[in-house]
This record gives sequence, C-alpha cells and structure tokens, in this order.
Amino acid sequence: MSISHAWRALRHRNFQLFFAGQGISLIGTWMTRLATTWLVYRLTHSALLLGVVSFAGQILGFLLAPIAGAWVENLNRRKLLVVTQIAAALQSLALAALTLAHRITIPEIIALAALQGLINAFDTPARQSFLIQMVGDRNDLGNAIAINSSMVNGARLIGPAIAALVIGAAGEGFCFLIDGLSYIAVIASLLLMHLDPHITQRHRPSMLHQMREGWDYVRTSRPIRTILMLFSLLALIGYSYTVLLPIFAAQILHGGAYTLGALTSASGIGALTSALSLTLRKSVLGLTRMVQIASAMLGAALILFGLSHTLWISLVLMAFAGFGIMQCASASNTIVQSLVPDDKRARVMGYYTMAFFGSAPFGSLLAGALAHRIGGPHTLFITGSTCLAGALWFTFELPKLNADMRPILHAQGLLTPSEPSTVTA
Repeated sequence: MSISHAWRALRHRNFQLFFAGQGISLIGTWMTRLATTWLVYRLTHSALLLGVVSFAGQILGFLLAPIAGAWVENLNRRKLLVVTQIAAALQSLALAALTLAHRITIPEIIALAALQGLINAFDTPARQSFLIQMVGDRNDLGNAIAINSSMVNGARLIGPAIAALVIGAAGEGFCFLIDGLSYIAVIASLLLMHLDPHITQRHRPSMLHQMREGWDYVRTSRPIRTILMLFSLLALIGYSYTVLLPIFAAQILHGGAYTLGALTSASGIGALTSALSLTLRKSVLGLTRMVQIASAMLGAALILFGLSHTLWISLVLMAFAGFGIMQCASASNTIVQSLVPDDKRARVMGYYTMAFFGSAPFGSLLAGALAHRIGGPHTLFITGSTCLAGALWFTFELPKLNADMRPILHAQGLLTPSEPSTVTA
C-alpha cells in the first residue's frame, strides 16, 4: 500500500489548509490541557477538584449537543468555526492573564472551563460535519477523519512535552498564552478556504423538528445506536483515566510536571499510532472488529497501569491505553460518518458529541470522587474492568451490527459486491 494513498485526503486544498492551521492550534490546546490539570493539582492537591474542573469543561457539551447539532445544520459552518475559534482564543488569553497576574482561583478556572465547554458544544459538531465539505469526496472522508485524528494525537504528543518544559521554566500562564496565540493559525486557514456556495447554504424546518428527526434516526439505526452506546460507556469509564494522571505522577510515581508530561505524551504516542494505522485503511472494512479489540485493550491497560509503580512500565501501558481509546473514538467516528446521509450529518454528529461530552464529565467526576475515597489504583481497576465488560457486550452485538451495516454501505458506494461478505473482514 502506497504512502500517498494513506494521505489521499490532503490532495484537497481546503483540507491542506485545515491540516496546517489546526495542527498548530492543537499543540496549544494540549499545552493548555496539561497546564490546567497541573495548575489545579498544584493549587489544591485534590483528586476531587480535578474531576470537578473536568466536569465543568464538558457538561455543557452534553446539555447543548442535540440543540447545537440541529442549529449547525442551518448555518455556514466555516463562519461558525471562525467564531468558535475566536471565542476559544479569548478564553485562553483570559486564563493566561489571570494566571500570569497570580490572581487565578479555582472558581475562575471552573468558570473558564465551563466557557470552553460551551464553545466546544457548537465547535465539535460543526468541525466534524465540515470535513465532508473540505474534502468534497465521500470516498476520502474516512481518510480525512483518520488524518484529523493523527493531527490531534501528534499535537497530543508534542503539546504536553512542550508544556512540561514551559511550566518548569516559566509557569502555567505562558502555556495558556501560547495557546491563545496559536488560534490565529486555524482562523487564517478557515478564511483562506474556497468552498462551493451551494454546499454551505442550508434551508431546514424548525429546530425542534430537526432534533426529533435526528434522534429518531439515531434511535432506529442499530449500527449507529450500538456504536454510540459503547462509545458513551468508554467515555464515561475509560477516558476518565486522564483526570487521574496528576495523582499517579505525583503520588504513585513520585514525580512532578515532567512525569505528568511524559505520561500524557506516552498516551499520545499510542493514540497517534492508532490514528496513523487508520490512515492506511482503504475502506471501513474491519473497523467494527477493531472497536471490539481496542475496547478490550483499553480495559486491560488501565487495570495494569493502576498496579504499576515503575515509570517505564507505566509509560508503556499509557501508550496502550492511548491506542485503545483513540482507535475506538476514530473508528466509531468513521463508521458513523460513513453510514449517515449528508442531510443528517451535523445532527447525528451532535449526538456523537453528546455521547462523549455527556459521559466524560460524569466519568471525570466519578473518577475524581472514587480516587478521593479509595485511591487511584483501585479506581482504575474498576474502570478497566468495566471497559472489558463493554467489549464483551459489543462482541455479542457484532453479528447483528454487521448485517445491518452492509446494505447501507453498499447504497453509499463504500462497499462493492466483490468485497468480503462481512464488514469485519
């Protein structure tokens, strides 16, 4: 398989611009994520408050996702994304100003995290449904999703490493400042795109009707319903390990910001490897099987990470955890976007956003509360075991899932009669 095939979505000019601008901005985003968790831990040394801050940053995404998905369906998505990126930049700069002035408090961190969650509620479905406009070819959509995931996780690898150095040298405030300035790149890339006017003009019925129509579609589609149910479980239970990393870095591995940066980067290496593996795929064949395997991998890695007291072992296990969660998220995204018709894309991706933002905040709060009461290692044993149970349930659902997917993929032109008889091949 040629390398050029793995990066075929980049032959589209608009996606090239997005890749360049978003890649720079995401490095700043991951710097802010690590700096925020370390700042909260430095100020409070509380696992519970780490969970509270994460909850505040995600709960609005859950509450507003269906509304946002229906609303995005009616809007020019490029213009909306420019607005959300400007708002995110201002949020990061406000965080930087308060931190550099040594006036930052936990209530202010929570309020600004909630503001970012509000922005993400509209930004995420807009960005996910905008991918098809940037590439223009449905056959390249899966590759665009995989490349986008690679970009996110490349930044996840680079950003925390830079953040650890910046925190050690100058403090968290400069991480927030760099993040705020990095949004200039993605805003510029959006403004430079050339889009077909007819793609962005949308005329729809009432928002309530659209929300009901989107929900009915998700509810009655077994493949999408099943994928989103598993993804919700993994976001609730599996992804919450990220909230506890400062606890493991400081209390279990006896390190500091550099150790936290190393753990986050190790998870990023695994996630990046996962995303790059998806760029090599020619179709959605095999993705449901990968979701099953990756869910089990995530659960096992979390259990073993909770038992580890050795840094290099913990780093290896973080790489496996990062691979597992990203394979599930990206493969689920690709399957859903391959199945959904264009006229329902933003609404369905709103529910995809809800599956993550609806589960992750409660998972963060639950993980923080459990770790506060029973400790981080025991908490990860519970979360890892639950991920394994989810993988087992999904295994029993696979035959029915694949039987329902195949005619839809044929109709979308994503499978041909000559291809294998199951989508797990």
